[in-house]
Amino acid sequence: MSTSDAAFIPLSIAVLTISDTRTIDTDRSGRLLIDQLEQDGHRLERREIIPDDPYRIRARVADWIADPAVQVILTTGGTGYTGRDSTPEAVRVLFDHPVEGFGELFRQLSFDDVGSSTVQSRALAGMANNTMIFCLPGSTGACRTGWTRILHEQLDSRHQPCNFANLIIPGRTQHG
Repeated sequence: MSTSDAAFIPLSIAVLTISDTRTIDTDRSGRLLIDQLEQDGHRLERREIIPDDPYRIRARVADWIADPAVQVILTTGGTGYTGRDSTPEAVRVLFDHPVEGFGELFRQLSFDDVGSSTVQSRALAGMANNTMIFCLPGSTGACRTGWTRILHEQLDSRHQPCNFANLIIPGRTQHG
């Protein structure tokens, strides 16, 4: 895995925190994702916190999928099995193409941090209307793992042999 000498192309990213209790001041996971994406040179296009309600989640993600200014959507929260966790059910139906390997890789990497508890993560990803959607758990550690171990490279248009950035940047193609 390498990075080419080509110029970095920043992406416009929306961050959606799904929680019945968090606010802008207490949303550490959303803040971590924003800090990481900005540190990597991407742009925060939208940010919102909404309750864990499948219809509100689906409506917001669908709105952002239809917005040409949003290239990537990161959600945090609602991917477990407790309470009102409903992100997978709300978002999966919107995918044109699911990215099965994202959840599989996320759980594999998370095993180092949380052991067998990783089987309770329903992290998932997909593509819809030329927009990448990544649904991460609500914990700060899980968001850190998702960003630093997967998204940091996959949203970098220079990452070789392939990356998601080149699938969504107009006029770009995969090399390799």
